[in-house]
Amino acid sequence: MEAVPPPEPEEAYNSRSLRPMIAKFRGSETGTAAILAGAMILTNVVALLATIAFGRLLGLKGYGELAAILSTFVILSVPGAALQVATAREGALGHLGQGREFATTLKRWTITLALLTVVVAVVSILLRAQLASMIGVTQKWGAAAVPPAACLWILLSIQRGALQATRSYMAVGMSMIAEQTARLVFGAGLALVGFGVTGAYLGTPIAMMVTSLILTLVLSGRLGKPNLGHTRHRLRQLALDARVAIAGLALIAVLQNIDVIVAQHVLPKSTAGAYAAAAVAAKVVVWVAVGIGFYLLPEAARRHAEGDDARPILLRALGMTALIALPCLLIYAFAPELLMRLAFGPKYTQGASVLLELGIAMSLLAVCYLAVQLLLALREWKFLIALAAVAIAEPVALLSLPGGGSLEEFATVVLGIQAVAAIGSMILAYRASRPSRMADRSGASNVQAPNRATTL
Repeated sequence: MEAVPPPEPEEAYNSRSLRPMIAKFRGSETGTAAILAGAMILTNVVALLATIAFGRLLGLKGYGELAAILSTFVILSVPGAALQVATAREGALGHLGQGREFATTLKRWTITLALLTVVVAVVSILLRAQLASMIGVTQKWGAAAVPPAACLWILLSIQRGALQATRSYMAVGMSMIAEQTARLVFGAGLALVGFGVTGAYLGTPIAMMVTSLILTLVLSGRLGKPNLGHTRHRLRQLALDARVAIAGLALIAVLQNIDVIVAQHVLPKSTAGAYAAAAVAAKVVVWVAVGIGFYLLPEAARRHAEGDDARPILLRALGMTALIALPCLLIYAFAPELLMRLAFGPKYTQGASVLLELGIAMSLLAVCYLAVQLLLALREWKFLIALAAVAIAEPVALLSLPGGGSLEEFATVVLGIQAVAAIGSMILAYRASRPSRMADRSGASNVQAPNRATTL
């Protein structure tokens, strides 16, 4: 009589039964978005530690200057973010080559950007006084480091776009965590040894260089070694093709950061520092949306290429963003002073009075950002007109406040502007992604998925 094997332990059975479910979740669209959202959450945790460190090391005035420098960097770094969008979209559709051809393209672009960084650094050093005056800070060398850092960001962004195109989303997420960790280590270290605000900021470009070197190795493993042949994919053409993305993301960057820069010019320095701290605390949701956007754009582009409805991807991204926004808003509503005290110190509690308003405003900006990502994936451009009008209105409204305004007046203006931007962008995104319109455009342009017989 054949022996009957003993029953497996319940723990082993549960473990085996869960594995297919976990694998299925990781391979699903929701799982992919969750990976990037989770990576962005971890990145935000490290960013929070950096914020705490810099806030306490630099004091109110110093932190206000650092926030203004970083805000300027974010605005100048828009071409990088736009080229990441373009690289992810064109790479996903197979337009930048496959394997070693794609690797060769990236190598040539890296050499070009390295030379550009050197030239921009020399010019920025010569104009450091003028740059510091424009930003509204006293740190001339810190201001001079902003333009070359934006060039480094272009390179890092293109590398991340290449990883997105190959669906290496885990590598994208890990690179974000690594970059933010390096920024904390290098920035805090330089500030501690006496370099102050400039040292705290220099941690940012150093971290980008380290992360870029790591991604070079990762991409080599994904794509293979570049060959020595000529590549027909030019960075100049990619930038030209990305002009809509550059404009769109530049307007988003203005909406996200211009209030901090204006505050540095018109508010007392200590008040501007408190406002900057509150603005940084309120931007957690935006940073998470950026991570989710890394998934949204290439996947929406693929659906568009196949003539499918891209709206479910947007709704999924909005739902995941809401899961992060709601607990954050509860904290902003019921414990704003405690949060500011724990994160920045007792001197920053003045910013607690506007934390909830800014949190709602940044949540609306996250909605706007995701809608713009979808519009860019669909190659729309008319939304730029409405977005430009809103982006111009924000600094004009802030500068028009009587007597320079107060924290509360600043936050109210920002909230109103972000509400208009979010509502308008969502309406435009939903109209643009209607299945009938997408099918018409897909048929007209003969766009197909990269794994099919033909591509553009």
